[in-house]
Amino acid sequence: MKTCFISLLALLLPVLSADAAERTFQLKDYGVTPGADSLSVRIDRALKTIRLSLGKGERAKVVLEKGTYRFVPEESVMHDFYISNHDQVVHHPTALCIEAWDGLTVDAKGSTFLCTGRMLPVAISHSRHIRVLNLCVDFETPHISQVTVTANSAEEGIRFKPLDEVKWRINADGRFEAYGPGWDLTYNTGIAFDGEHRYIVPQTSDLWIDMNACRTTADGEVWAPNWKNERLNPGTRVALRSYHRPAPAFAVNETEGLDIRNVTVYYAEGMGIVAQRSADIRLHAFNVVPNVAAGRYFSTQADATHFVQCRGDITVEHSTFDGMMDDAINIHGVYLRVRERLDDHTLRLCFEHGQAYGYNWGDAGDTVAFVRSATMDQLPEVNTITSIRRTSPKEFVVRFAEPLPKAICAEEGYGAENLTWTPTATFRHCTVRNNRARGALFSSPRRTVCEDNLFDHTSGTAVLLCGDCNGWYESGAVRDLTIRRNRFVNALTNLFQFTSAVISIYPEIPHLDRAVTFFHGGTPGAIRIEDNVFETFDIPLIFAKSTDGLRIRGNRVKHNHDFEPFHSNRNVLLFEHCRNVEAQEF
Repeated sequence: MKTCFISLLALLLPVLSADAAERTFQLKDYGVTPGADSLSVRIDRALKTIRLSLGKGERAKVVLEKGTYRFVPEESVMHDFYISNHDQVVHHPTALCIEAWDGLTVDAKGSTFLCTGRMLPVAISHSRHIRVLNLCVDFETPHISQVTVTANSAEEGIRFKPLDEVKWRINADGRFEAYGPGWDLTYNTGIAFDGEHRYIVPQTSDLWIDMNACRTTADGEVWAPNWKNERLNPGTRVALRSYHRPAPAFAVNETEGLDIRNVTVYYAEGMGIVAQRSADIRLHAFNVVPNVAAGRYFSTQADATHFVQCRGDITVEHSTFDGMMDDAINIHGVYLRVRERLDDHTLRLCFEHGQAYGYNWGDAGDTVAFVRSATMDQLPEVNTITSIRRTSPKEFVVRFAEPLPKAICAEEGYGAENLTWTPTATFRHCTVRNNRARGALFSSPRRTVCEDNLFDHTSGTAVLLCGDCNGWYESGAVRDLTIRRNRFVNALTNLFQFTSAVISIYPEIPHLDRAVTFFHGGTPGAIRIEDNVFETFDIPLIFAKSTDGLRIRGNRVKHNHDFEPFHSNRNVLLFEHCRNVEAQEF
């Protein structure tokens, strides 16, 4: 393997203006062609050569010959960094590594990057003005194994047939086991898709699957006598899955000005894209969808798009997100927990969640707010970082300009939120359908717009505003949000975390009864839910907790009988610890 690194020349490249000259390079001239071996190393070598040939102020556009490019881990460059909301695997065999570039366009011309084993298909780090166009990402043998239920008996269990692409065996312990290059998995959970309509089967949520004592039948199917579930009719497709998420399809780190267009992600063992500590990102026609030609009903192992500790503007538009094992979009910051008060100006702060640490959290000059974990009351005082020093992948020593409030100490349970690294966001003209968990999650205090989208059988809540300094440690409060002209079709067919209504404003507050302030909002009409259409078989439409300034008007409801109502919340609108609510009658 070869290591991808930052060259001194790259660090000294001049900042490019908007009208900088662009030179085009054909990667086939550098030995990068469909079917070639060591493609990752060839691409890395070509990019370094091209960068050396650029003149002052020149951009580069590299073009791939259309085709399928197969990447294997043992012949790929290594990219070493922590990726938020993943398994914190530090060493990543990487197909395309864009490191320390200022002005690069990669046009794949509709090519497919077909990865094997466990890999990071695309890494973009410490760069500016990057464009990725016309690319498809897939894996040869996905770690999710899809099977079709062929028979279901209350007495004899379930028989199933694996999808043709699944490599499988009955292992020595009598369990169904799938395998691929460098990995093997047994499963005890999965997601059930309706074979005809492709949505997740109502009231199934995360299946518990007992794969003990499996046998191969005479016709090549698998009999699992201990797997019993009356809701799984013959023809149901089940995506057998683990909870591993080593890497997304795209990992973006410390990058400013990223434009991704006409890109399709069929599968990754993590998310479709994760961007952390980055700014000004636009995704246009960034599609995370099942590879229907392969017979799949699933796409990524986790979220389609995920933005952590970003700033500037995030725009996701004209995209389709289908069949993911988690949310379509999640935008949030990260609360660091106060672990020690060193003096009146200095705190020891720590990442708390096991899948979120190792990256930069703040810089000198950043503005920081503090929240009490038990009640999610935000202190009125904000402060400014004067110095920040990392002491481990999970810990920082942070010094502040002003004396810290006396209340802040480890014993009381406080979190710190970096308000500087928060983005404005636009999510529009997108389709979210047939996925597990939730649709869109927004947690930024800056202007956020969610408009003109179709949320079609999102399984859980379609739109969630959370905020959690107790479990996920994903900040923060929403101060300016518009949810308008969206169509919600049969959301909430299953129950996952935070699924109290189709739109759920649900900060995680252990002691709501002791809360003094309100977590979300803060001004009249801070959160506006207007002119949406709810097509639903059940009752709950909007739930809000700890919100000050909620306006609900102009929305329409169309009731249907597509599924059996089952939700425990029998209120169309339900508010807990809220004020300044203007709500229409439904």
